[in-house]
Parts: sequence; C-alpha cells; structure tokens
Amino acid sequence: MYEVVTLTSWDLPELAPYRTMRRPMEHRLQGIFIAEGEKVVRRMLESSVEVVSLILPPKWLEIYKPLLEKRPESVRVYQGEKAVLEQLSGFTFYQGVIGVGRIPVLPPLEKILEKEQIPDLWIATDQVTSGGNIGGICRNAAALGAQAILIGETSCTPFIRWAVHGSMGELFKLQIVEPPSLKEALVALKCRGIRCIAAHPHAEGKTLPQCNLKSPICFVFGSEGTGISPEILAECDEAIAIPMSFGADSLNIASCVGIFLYEAQRQRGKM
Repeated sequence: MYEVVTLTSWDLPELAPYRTMRRPMEHRLQGIFIAEGEKVVRRMLESSVEVVSLILPPKWLEIYKPLLEKRPESVRVYQGEKAVLEQLSGFTFYQGVIGVGRIPVLPPLEKILEKEQIPDLWIATDQVTSGGNIGGICRNAAALGAQAILIGETSCTPFIRWAVHGSMGELFKLQIVEPPSLKEALVALKCRGIRCIAAHPHAEGKTLPQCNLKSPICFVFGSEGTGISPEILAECDEAIAIPMSFGADSLNIASCVGIFLYEAQRQRGKM
C-alpha cells in the first residue's frame, strides 16, 4: 500500500529524517535509517524491512509501483521533480531517489545458534568504525555467500546512511547480529565447533591459500588502522594473511573480506 503526496514544502514534521541526514546517531536512536539511490531503495522495497517513506521524481514512482503495491505497510511517497527536490532541500539528491526505513529487530546470537542448521560461514568485525567500510563488507558478504555477520560493539552499525549506501542495499539480505560482547560471541561460536580465524596482515605461518577452510568458520576482521584488538585476537584459533607482492603490506578491509570469502567458497566447490 502507498499514498502519494506532492512535495511542496520541506518543513513538514514527517520529513525531519531527511532534513537531519547528517546526524546519523539521531536516526539510530529513533530506530530508522536512510536508503539513498535507486538500487538501495529498490532492494529495500524488495526486502522484509519496514519502509516508512520515500521521496522521488514521478518517473521512479511509475517504476516502483509494482513493488509499492506489494508492501504490507502503508508507505507515504513524496514526489517531485529532481530539480524541485534539490531546490527545496538545498542539497543534491543522488539519482533523485531516497527513502526512510525502520531498523529491523536483529536476532540475538543465541537464537541463531539454537537453529537446527547453524550458519557455517561467518564474518565478524572488530573496531571497524567507517560506515563506508562496513557497507563494502556487507556488499561482499552478500555476493560471496557469508551466512551471518557479527558487528562487534566497537564497530560502526551497518544501519547508518553511508553503510547502507556502501552496501548497495545488500545488507537487507544478510543475517546481522550486533552482540553486546564480540569476545563472548566468538567464545559461543567456538563452543559450537566454529573456528575463528583472524585476518592478520602480519600473521606468521600459514597464508590464506594454505589454510583448510572447508569446516565451519568465522573470519574476524579489524580496522585498517589498528587491526584486531589484542583481546579479540586472543580468542581466535589462528591468524592468517593474504600473500601479497610488490612490497604491499595491506588491502582495503572490504577487499580482504572478498578475498577470504572467495577462497573459502572456492575450497568448498561453490566458486
């Protein structure tokens, strides 16, 4: 269901989330997020995430109609030409399409581990504070078959504007957990027979291609600046590195995630 409203003023109270896009923590406290761009909004509409409202030009309304008609909730759609929207708002609209969604209730780790079939390919993030990096991680995770992501308490939530956009909306397809303690979460995984492997650029011993990745695994990634914290590293069963040449000693974290997942899936005969 949806209701169409022609946007003539930016001062409507219900448009407050769009006026405060640069204040993501306010949105987090309100339990909402911004979806920006045609693909991101489309994937939000295709998902089970609750959609609050959209702002878009008339041509996109026509394109999204089939998806809007299938939504179980009532979505308010504000329409106006892209130039008018930018004039009213005072900033540039990416592709003229933007929306507000409700942050879903994320399952506790215990619920996932109680299932008959537990995910056997996990990702965990520690001290990853860049929304863009978190978004890229989610995008690669969805593309390369990670079944669940643990967002550590020292990492950025994936439901802020730049993370949602960086994921290209792929995060809506993922099973995401934000445990109160990443350390305790890793302990719980290990108790279920899931090996925790740290992605460490200076790891001694095995490199990624030399490691057997066919068993249930959780890859743990740290920030590009400080890496994985000593406390979290101590909970990992082993640390492995990506072999590199030409004097390089590091990669963007989203690239690392893609490489680790690809190698795991290759060994499992899925790539």
